[in-house]
Amino acid sequence: MTNLVLDILSWVLLCLGGGFVLIGGIGSLRLPGFYTRLHSASLTDTMATILIFTGIIIQAGFSLAAFKLLAIMVFLLITGPTASYALANAALQSGLKPDADALDESQADPKNPAEREDVE
Repeated sequence: MTNLVLDILSWVLLCLGGGFVLIGGIGSLRLPGFYTRLHSASLTDTMATILIFTGIIIQAGFSLAAFKLLAIMVFLLITGPTASYALANAALQSGLKPDADALDESQADPKNPAEREDVE
């Protein structure tokens, strides 16, 4: 009975992690600017790492493999946000300014000219 509960819990975590990866991929394709895409990818990547590795660790049980998986997860949780920060900082230093209007324009209804700023 305990094995069944652990299997269900681990598969729920794995499916949720896969969902976060899917959402991050869609966000990277659909969002308008570099910084919004980077934000989407970095947040969902971190959460997916936690969920997927926790699900795999539950499947592995108390073993050396679980300890190695935990070490890999900690490494990814340190390097992922650090790499996102370095990428955003390099883009900012190279002159790519965050566009505050990009998100507002993407949410405006294209059929309603009153909501668009470029139509007078």
